[in-house]
Amino acid sequence: MERIKNKYLTFKLESEIVPSPVKYGVILPEDYDESNTNYPLLLFLHGGGGDEKSIGFIEPIIRTLWKENKLPKMVVATPSCTRSLYMNYRDGSENWESFIIEEFLPFLQENYKIAKDSTKTFISGVSAGGLGALRMGFKNVDKFGIILSFEPAIEPVYEWEEIEIRDKFYRPKELFEKIFGKPVDKEYWKENNTACILRENAENIYISGIKIYLEVGTKDFLGLYRGAEFMHRLLFDNRIDHEFRLVYGGDHLGVTLKERFHNGLLALNRFINPPQEVPAVVEVREKSLRDKEEALRRGE
Repeated sequence: MERIKNKYLTFKLESEIVPSPVKYGVILPEDYDESNTNYPLLLFLHGGGGDEKSIGFIEPIIRTLWKENKLPKMVVATPSCTRSLYMNYRDGSENWESFIIEEFLPFLQENYKIAKDSTKTFISGVSAGGLGALRMGFKNVDKFGIILSFEPAIEPVYEWEEIEIRDKFYRPKELFEKIFGKPVDKEYWKENNTACILRENAENIYISGIKIYLEVGTKDFLGLYRGAEFMHRLLFDNRIDHEFRLVYGGDHLGVTLKERFHNGLLALNRFINPPQEVPAVVEVREKSLRDKEEALRRGE
């Protein structure tokens, strides 16, 4: 049966490590069937209340950018991962991170016209998906070239005991215990805490050159600006280049999200196709750097 073009498709994938089958949505370029191109891949991870249909929110934005030649054509995929935080559960009953990295990603690369080069493999997500994108991106810099994290639901701490109520009120105790053990295994939580992963692997992340886009709204009703700013500072202090946007008036849901996804995808385009600087600007920059080095040498 011929597919309906310009409309995302939904399929199912069998798995033995998570509740199965797993539904997923996929966006294909309009000329996908006729093309011999191996496209880049963008994973888009949904938020805590989402599923594979969440891909429908970004589809019109992506297709508009394709028509305007402001984003390279690519395959975009969203698996339905429930409210799992994209975690391997402590008791081993569900292994969502392993599913994404060891099953879903290879499945897409084998069954779609997708480039297997890590520089053309990108991971993104919103809210809990933004958390998952950062965690899996930091752990797998050999598999991903770009991370886009929209309003990630992360706690701005390194230790379980340090989490304040305002940073976890939106996640019930039962959810933490389901994922991290009952009672919560504090060491297991720490091993999978995004900030701890970054802190422990900062040098590898820096050397990898992975590109990172991080954003959050100033009016996020879950207070996720605290975690995003914490992550921004940690990246900055470890000299890891990234783009951070604190969106004025942006909430966790609502009218600003469409523009914010649009801006994030434009950033993706810039990461893939960096603009070429004019020679005069390069000359001024290099002179400034030489002047700085000379001043430091003289101690003035």
